[in-house]
Amino acid sequence: MRQKQLDYILTTMLSAYKDASDLNFTVDKPLQVESYGELKPVETNPPIQKLTPFQAETLALNLINKDRRLTRILLTEGSCDLSYQLSGKARFRVNIFSQKGFYSTVMRQLATRVPTIEELGLPPAFPKMSEERNGIILVTGATGTGKTTSLAALLDRINETKAVHVVTLEDPVEYEHSQKKATFNQRELGIDFEAFSTGLRAALRQAPKVILVGEMRDRETVEIALTAAETGHLVLSTLHTVDAGQTINRIVGMFEQEDERQIRIRLADTLRWVVCQRLLPQVGGGRIAAFEIMGSNLRVKDSILNGESEGKTFYEIIEGSQPFGMMTFDQCIAEHYQQGLITEEAAMSYASRKAVVGRAIDGIKSAKGEKTTTIEGLAIDTDYGKTGRH
Repeated sequence: MRQKQLDYILTTMLSAYKDASDLNFTVDKPLQVESYGELKPVETNPPIQKLTPFQAETLALNLINKDRRLTRILLTEGSCDLSYQLSGKARFRVNIFSQKGFYSTVMRQLATRVPTIEELGLPPAFPKMSEERNGIILVTGATGTGKTTSLAALLDRINETKAVHVVTLEDPVEYEHSQKKATFNQRELGIDFEAFSTGLRAALRQAPKVILVGEMRDRETVEIALTAAETGHLVLSTLHTVDAGQTINRIVGMFEQEDERQIRIRLADTLRWVVCQRLLPQVGGGRIAAFEIMGSNLRVKDSILNGESEGKTFYEIIEGSQPFGMMTFDQCIAEHYQQGLITEEAAMSYASRKAVVGRAIDGIKSAKGEKTTTIEGLAIDTDYGKTGRH
């Protein structure tokens, strides 16, 4: 397969559906595109009903393009990450992995322009985050929930407003930031540095004010990130956790039990914001982000130091701190429902605490004069307790 043939296939797949986010190449399946969260088959000429193991491997090897490092990683670790440029049309983040002895490839289309906070409709806490001078800001959530996009918008705000040096450590570079007020140096794993921990250690000698670490993958990276935050740097990173409480527990859980107290003290001092994201199906098609946002105040610091307890869970602290820019997923979901952006089914399906969202929906319905129950025809039984004797 030549590059022209590969580019033709990718172009065909991109133009097959509106809002194509991922291209999926799996043995025994047709070529597939993920559009609005659903995989859909792509018709090609000549047609490919089912991808053969040979075709899947040929495609993977063409993307790797004889890169020895990527070939070694794929063979020893079972998967590898790279980026691919479809000239003049799109850039992709690529993951090639083995399954049952065959190779599968997933290509995530990357945006060609960095979005702004306003364009994404991010919550009011995001501009506040861009004003932080030091500490750690974490954006968490499952794969494909838009963590990188939110961080790119946050960095773009810094780029517009501050004359600072920004170093990013990415796997691979997804959004290419232009040189505005800030000075950007974007480094890619495998090309510019070997591991996040070594790249982060080197970044401390590159005089940055802001450091983006693609992912907090291990204890060593977390430890250096804490040191960077303690020495006056603003560190931005991601984690695969579902809410603020799990984020704290995941970081603490990376360390030995005898180090727990020290890590909790350092985390309480340096953590500025935790943003968790989920994508919900939107009314009329497409998806919309729901957020849980936890800032830093005395109650949050106390819970990081001493752990959660009854009445002092991160959920309850966030729920009571909405005037300060914090919000739970449930508060955000209820807001989306009130604005008519999501259905009641979607709201209940993605809620953290279904009872809380259920009560919020009933309140919204009551305010609109809608029914909050399907039970009808209730009346007081005036004869109850009477024996019928006079």
